[in-house]
Amino acid sequence: MAHDGQDAAMANPIILNDLLGLTEASVSPAETVLAKARDHLRDMVLVEDRVDGAAVEANQFAAHGLAWLATYVESLRQMQNWAKRLTDMGKFGEVEQLIHQIAFGEYLSQIRGGIQMNQGEMVRLTDLGLTQDDMAALDTPQTLTLMHSGNTQAARTRLVELMQERNADVTVGHTGLDEELDMIREQFRRFSVDKVEPHAHDWHLKDELIPMDIIDELAGMGVFGLTIPENLGGFGLSKASMVVVSEELSRGYIGVGSLGTRSEIAAELILAGGTDDQKIQWLPRIASGEILPTAVFTEPNTGSDLGSLRTRAVKDENGDWKVTGNKTWITHAARTHVMTLLARTKPDTTDHRGLSMFLAEKTPGTDEDPFPTEGMTGGEIEVLGYRGMKEYELGFDNFHVKGENLLGGEEGKGFKQLMETFESARIQTAARAIGVAQSALDVGMQYAQDRKQFGKSLIEFPRVSGKLAMMAVEIMIARQLTYFSAWEKDHGHRCDLEAGMAKLLGARVAWSAADNALQIHGGNGFALEYAISRILCDARILNIFEGAAEIQAQVIARRLLA
Repeated sequence: MAHDGQDAAMANPIILNDLLGLTEASVSPAETVLAKARDHLRDMVLVEDRVDGAAVEANQFAAHGLAWLATYVESLRQMQNWAKRLTDMGKFGEVEQLIHQIAFGEYLSQIRGGIQMNQGEMVRLTDLGLTQDDMAALDTPQTLTLMHSGNTQAARTRLVELMQERNADVTVGHTGLDEELDMIREQFRRFSVDKVEPHAHDWHLKDELIPMDIIDELAGMGVFGLTIPENLGGFGLSKASMVVVSEELSRGYIGVGSLGTRSEIAAELILAGGTDDQKIQWLPRIASGEILPTAVFTEPNTGSDLGSLRTRAVKDENGDWKVTGNKTWITHAARTHVMTLLARTKPDTTDHRGLSMFLAEKTPGTDEDPFPTEGMTGGEIEVLGYRGMKEYELGFDNFHVKGENLLGGEEGKGFKQLMETFESARIQTAARAIGVAQSALDVGMQYAQDRKQFGKSLIEFPRVSGKLAMMAVEIMIARQLTYFSAWEKDHGHRCDLEAGMAKLLGARVAWSAADNALQIHGGNGFALEYAISRILCDARILNIFEGAAEIQAQVIARRLLA
């Protein structure tokens, strides 16, 4: 263990060797194991050269394990790319080297010994049909060195020592972003520190909506129009910028970080599927914050099975629509102006082909009268966390929607239009997860420094500092995976696989970080007055919305096996 002037390399012997050479050489064995696992699973689920749904379901544990294995392998690739970028930038310092070696040491060890899909499910390579000979591909000198010496107590302790030397309010390790994105990050970090963090816990405890003056300030900062083209009133920035903004706002409070999600989803729908008139009518007002949208998709008995939605829309004699049915888990529904509403317009259908998307206008409500629009009722769903925008159940009874507000002006395209937004939605959810995880690290580390037990700070105990080190490492892994998915989106590449992986891992990392930070707080973490109790509740939802972890793994697996 390195202390007081001791050579830091004694705590981190790999730094003296060719760390980037070791990690570079370790990616290929992981890819080989993934390819073998995929081949084994394909033999189990392909029927006449097509993925058979029943076979995938029968082998669901293995299929989802393949998704996790692929996510780990992609994480190693992106961490290697991150390390190379930082080396080229002259920023691959000791903190970054420690993060890199711990990441490889831990994830290679998990690939070899078992990946934790959640707290109670561990998938091992034998579950994927691999033999000992297959697994031997991982036992190269480089991978064995990293598995043995990458994630040690000495390395974790040294990383936390360096974290304490730096300003506690900075992200641990250089992110690898360009100067413009770093400036955007800093701007929204300052906003979170000044305007969000001092009030977030009070909003949570009182179960209050985020104040409108916060929303107005976000609108003024361009949050609702970040990725909307400039000619339609937005800033025309990259998805990467959206990731940075979402992360830093969610670091302050997930509710604030999620405000932009509503506008992002609505804007994506209109950009991808709207008519020119709809784009001109709606996008500038969404970008400016003049109107706030909400997404109205889920129904009480459907969950992730959106294709079986039953809410119906019937065209009247004037060419307008009347919507009847029930929706649930609708975020920020009361005070919004427009709903992206998915309903069945073809009554003789029972699958996604009969669904259409509407831009359904409504009157914003008040606390006293949350749903004043005729034909619409609603009630609040009380929730553990993620409270700042509130969740609602909605009922529609001949609710009126203008004929011109059928998205794209064509029936039966709603599900396809929605699917086109999933990449951006999941990238943003991954970013929100990183922000929540970072907030857990922030409060966990501060408490570990301040709290004294047995004559010293908690952070001096190895299992406490080890928890903090692993939070920092996994946050960086999830961050790089999320940046990569955004980069793919910005360059016009299909990225549903990468976005799904980022969301899958990010949600697990957020829950793990929150849980460990609460553990560091001990009994105080169980007290409502401490922010970590809120962060834990907020973190839990990330594994559920925008596709539950099981659905996410299923989607990834089917892509890999196709």
